[in-house]
Amino acid sequence: MTSNLNEAPLLGRVDRRDEWGPFDIIGDVHGCAGELESLLVRLGYDVRWSGVPGAVDVSVTPPAGRRAIFVGDLIDRGPRAPDVLRIVMSMVESGAAMAVPGNHDVKFMRWLDGKKVAPTHGLDRTIAQFEAEPRAFPARVKTFFEALPVYLWLEGGRLAVAHAGIKDEMLGEISGEVRRFCLYGETSGETDEFGLPIRYHWAAEYRGRTTVVYGHTPVPAADWVNNTICIDTGCCFGNALSALRWPEREIVSVAAERVYTVPVRPFGHPPPRPGAVI
Repeated sequence: MTSNLNEAPLLGRVDRRDEWGPFDIIGDVHGCAGELESLLVRLGYDVRWSGVPGAVDVSVTPPAGRRAIFVGDLIDRGPRAPDVLRIVMSMVESGAAMAVPGNHDVKFMRWLDGKKVAPTHGLDRTIAQFEAEPRAFPARVKTFFEALPVYLWLEGGRLAVAHAGIKDEMLGEISGEVRRFCLYGETSGETDEFGLPIRYHWAAEYRGRTTVVYGHTPVPAADWVNNTICIDTGCCFGNALSALRWPEREIVSVAAERVYTVPVRPFGHPPPRPGAVI
């Protein structure tokens, strides 16, 4: 059963077909605040920090007429998750950016809710980094994540942004299945030899007219597949942080400053699902 996402609480407004770019769509940041700041500056944004320890603030001014969009997985694995959140929350609150949540963000939100979650895949680092934060900061972060739309449908239907992707027939709809797909992509429900969920390359079957920009699965370089593009280029794993300039379709990247987490699984698109017609 599906319903209109705009009627669902705590999911934000996904139908933004009345909003147009140009946009700078930024891949999985994973706590890499230094690289995020460098990428924003390269894209023409002005980033200014102020305050003192315990009361740090940041303001980001976009280039005239442009806005950023973040594809989620803002936290975990990297060295400065709280500062990444400061940047992104400031940009969203000022109207300089939009964002969708990633699976890591949703897991952290469950931890903030006091639910039992395994501190794995970098969550332990985020938890440790939050121990030094002001007491009010976690509540602000939780409120921010709760208000995010699970995907964005933009520009009269020409463009969609979702953390792990979205199928054409899901656009404009919401259900548990749609939400799971946006956060986790297409999976088998089993784990691979690395102990990670088995993923399938849903984009190999995509035939929609809406361009879909997503992250979630780190690839060596962003490349187009059937009117979709994955812009997670594994910054936390020592590769790069990338953005897609839209509608120019130009990729802008900055190299990772170092390897923050050693990857368990090789970079690259997963295989198509069994029986897929591609």
